[in-house]
Amino acid sequence: MKAGADMNIAGKTVCVFVLLTITKVTRTVGNKRVSVTVGSSSMLTCPTKSNRTMVTWKISPKVGGPCTLGYRSDQNKTDRTNCSDSINWKFRPDQDPTLAIQQVGIAHEGNYICEVVSTEGNFHEAYHLTVLVPPRLILYCDDRGSPVCTAVAGKPAARISWVLESSFTPREEGHDNGTVTVVSKFTAYGSNVTNATCFMSHPAGNQSSSIACRPSENSFILHASIFLCFLSISTFTAVIYYFKLRGNRPCHKPKPSETVQSRQTLQLRRTMQIRPSTIHGSSGSPENMDDTMEVEPYTIYVQKENVIYNSVSDLTVGKNLPQGLSPAT
Repeated sequence: MKAGADMNIAGKTVCVFVLLTITKVTRTVGNKRVSVTVGSSSMLTCPTKSNRTMVTWKISPKVGGPCTLGYRSDQNKTDRTNCSDSINWKFRPDQDPTLAIQQVGIAHEGNYICEVVSTEGNFHEAYHLTVLVPPRLILYCDDRGSPVCTAVAGKPAARISWVLESSFTPREEGHDNGTVTVVSKFTAYGSNVTNATCFMSHPAGNQSSSIACRPSENSFILHASIFLCFLSISTFTAVIYYFKLRGNRPCHKPKPSETVQSRQTLQLRRTMQIRPSTIHGSSGSPENMDDTMEVEPYTIYVQKENVIYNSVSDLTVGKNLPQGLSPAT
């Protein structure tokens, strides 16, 4: 008995779970997709049934909390919970339970479900509202003379193509409000003048624009200026480095002591050649010559010192003599 009761409970539980799953899938699959352009108005209808006793709108937007609008015919009463002023009944809910959304914005995007209770039964209608933001098309020539097509702040992202054959890679940039900017640059093949047509496709509407671009002369001037500037800086740096090296190089000047010594040695050698044998008599033997050659430099040096000393002494004595006397010669 107990086992049979447990089996019965388990079977009922499985059936309830299956029914709930089927209902959820049915609601998800049965949602009507509605696309509305931002700034416009949207009207969502309920099942048309007579003898309605209750109508309820359940709204689940992507941004913000849930919103509820309700009406009860037995009390002839309406109520609203957490709904903005832009969401309201189109007319009187006892006559027309259609929901009206004024000035649709991105925040209105989400799921909308209408539930109706009548003498005929319970009915519902589900919608998924998608808000479209048409992008703004901008076509211009860049600094190099290439056409650039931009679809600014679209939702969803726009698709850009070029009428002429080209190699282009679109670049997308997302924004915080859910919009996307798409940029595409046209690259021509071997042409000085580029005539290009940009075609933008979007669920909110398609647009196209054409432009003729020429290679910019400013680009050549800019590159030439950069090259000349770099060349000038390099030349200036090289000149500074050259003068710095010359300033640090030591000066190789002959030492004064070395110069005087060299002159004295040369003079002594000349004197030795002129007076080889007159220093110590008239002997001309080889032995005397050798002695003379060894002693002669010193002797000449002593003689020069004596001559200088005598000259200075005579000059000094001459200055100290009484008037009328002169030094002996």
